[in-house]
Amino acid sequence: MPSDQKTRDISPRPRPEILEIPSYAPGKSEIPGQAESIKLSSNESSFGPSPTAIEAYKTVASSLHRYPDASQQQLRQAIAEVYKLDTDKIICGNGSDEILDLIYRCYLRAGDEIILSTNHFVMCSLFAKIQGAEIILADEDNYVTNVDDLLKKVTSKTRMVTIANPNNPTGTYLNGDQIRQIHSGLPSEVLLIIDDAYAEYVTCEDYESGSRLVDEFENVITTHTFSKIYGLSALRIGWAYCPISIFEILQGIRSPFSTNSAAMAAATAAVRDQTYIHTIRKHTAEWLNRIEKEISALGIEVIPSAANFYLLNLKHCNGKSAKSAAKHLERAGIITRSIVAGDGDDVLRITVGLDSENEAVIDALADYMS
Repeated sequence: MPSDQKTRDISPRPRPEILEIPSYAPGKSEIPGQAESIKLSSNESSFGPSPTAIEAYKTVASSLHRYPDASQQQLRQAIAEVYKLDTDKIICGNGSDEILDLIYRCYLRAGDEIILSTNHFVMCSLFAKIQGAEIILADEDNYVTNVDDLLKKVTSKTRMVTIANPNNPTGTYLNGDQIRQIHSGLPSEVLLIIDDAYAEYVTCEDYESGSRLVDEFENVITTHTFSKIYGLSALRIGWAYCPISIFEILQGIRSPFSTNSAAMAAATAAVRDQTYIHTIRKHTAEWLNRIEKEISALGIEVIPSAANFYLLNLKHCNGKSAKSAAKHLERAGIITRSIVAGDGDDVLRITVGLDSENEAVIDALADYMS
């Protein structure tokens, strides 16, 4: 809804907190006046989906008149086999966004407190505001969530903690011990949600998927997506791993056909093609290492990332800024994004792309810094 419509007298009127929610601004997709551009603004997979996922998608064309399988059985089974999880604890949704929305609707009420990191996945604060919950932000140390500060902010009103790991938009991560420290510091009635959207990119040995905690405790949920390393952003398909008691609650209010047949078919094939995923993970890790070395040599700080994107901090680059760097990159046909809280003029977020795309970024930044 345009902002001018939000401020007008409206009849009937929505809840007051709804009018205060800003519209979501997606990553820029094109550069005016340029026919072709390199889009590195939305953390998408530059490789696209597995060829087997594309073929599976095409096979659904002849049955578009049939409703999707409401039980999501084939996709849930494929996820369980590949990730070695319990099928009965897996629920799929229209992107992980839908599942997060369902969780917040079920477990957050007006006046409850939810703890997020200072730089958090923007949809989390949006869903919390819709519920009328109070958002408490935990401090960060060089864009890494400060675990001690987070736990200090837990009160009798805290009902939920949501941590993206690796985090979006920072790319930083908490190791397994730190995640367990958070959980052990929470009362049993507080729900810990770990968003593992970028988990498949992680190569750090001390990283631990939140799924293990789900099997150990009744107050942990992990959310996952097929939009990132699996390259199925356009199909809106995601999933969560949660205790059976929570699964039953979410399943009870989920729209039975929220996951469409084409998305489930493509995701089922995609998750089984782990050879393809390994190639993307290896490519991304190698480029993150090279990018950090070459861009740091230009005098720009690169925040270490465990995801498929990285942050450039230009705070200490005299006469330079994220805004001017983004404009320079756009003149070179490269689209980036600046969305880090409080550092909008200092920090730029860039997706790891294909070889030629990453080289174009390095060359353009070298030109900018010169």
